[in-house]
Amino acid sequence: MTRQWRHQLSCVELCAGAGGSALGLEMAGFGHVALVEIERDACDTLAANRPEWNVIAGDIRQINGREYRGVDLISAGVPCPPFSVAGKQLGPDDERDLFPDTLRIIEEARPNAVLIENVPGFASNKFADYRNRVVNRLHRMGYHVEWTVLQSSDYGVPQLRPRFVLVGIRTRRALLFRWPAALGSAPTVGAVLRDLMGEREWPGVELWAEFANDIAPTIVGGSKKHGGPDLGPTRAKEKWAKLHVDGMGIADTAPGPEFPLYGKPRLTVRMVARIQGFPDTWVFRGGKTSTYRQVGNAFPPPVARAVGLAVSTCLVGDDLATQLAVGGALVD
Repeated sequence: MTRQWRHQLSCVELCAGAGGSALGLEMAGFGHVALVEIERDACDTLAANRPEWNVIAGDIRQINGREYRGVDLISAGVPCPPFSVAGKQLGPDDERDLFPDTLRIIEEARPNAVLIENVPGFASNKFADYRNRVVNRLHRMGYHVEWTVLQSSDYGVPQLRPRFVLVGIRTRRALLFRWPAALGSAPTVGAVLRDLMGEREWPGVELWAEFANDIAPTIVGGSKKHGGPDLGPTRAKEKWAKLHVDGMGIADTAPGPEFPLYGKPRLTVRMVARIQGFPDTWVFRGGKTSTYRQVGNAFPPPVARAVGLAVSTCLVGDDLATQLAVGGALVD
């Protein structure tokens, strides 16, 4: 059967990555007009999961926003490195900084709403001047702008993953915007991964699930410049060790019968993807390092869905937004 979506809202995704934001916004009822991503493996991931999506493999610097004039939402997962707490201050024409082109595209397209996601460091005093320049420019374009830091675990993601989120709305309903309410406590790593960790009949899986009785530290995707995949810096690895997980690398498979009863297993990419909030049906293309990086750099889909619903409610009202959201939107 061919899926059809009763979309009433349209979206352009910039720096789409592996589709965490796009998937969440799809669940919130947005139909994607275009998704722009420069990394080939991530483009292959998007196309593998949604062949009907218009995936544009390229640099957003080459995108003409006028081609998308009137789209309801532009969502952008602007690359994080320039805005990490440890990052260097941005200089003029810093090639890492894609905010100028993101803002240019927004000004050219004039969407009804804007959603920008980044690392929580962007909310720090270190970047206050730059952040204010972004907000002020959006104000001059006619947007009512709000930003905050959302904790992913408040939306069911079993991970300590704070994210900076900015929303701008230009309709007369803008003042009705409300950040999504927390949904309650997230499940533990042990509860979320118990079935995957035990799929090769490791006899220690039940003991492991008891040890892994908390949410995960932030998954770190890393960059192409820094070797193979692991679960982050020393402090993160120490937190993983308390959950009885070896954070020094990523495994190809779950532990088998030969793995020590009290051993500390490594996570697979699929396990990390589940911690990030991706459904098991979402496939990733590329080698292990590439796929892990795609997962680690993604905006968790459940958080994107929650923010997307808040935006759609503001644009079209609560009743229609609820009707558009999955499962109301997915039909045979």
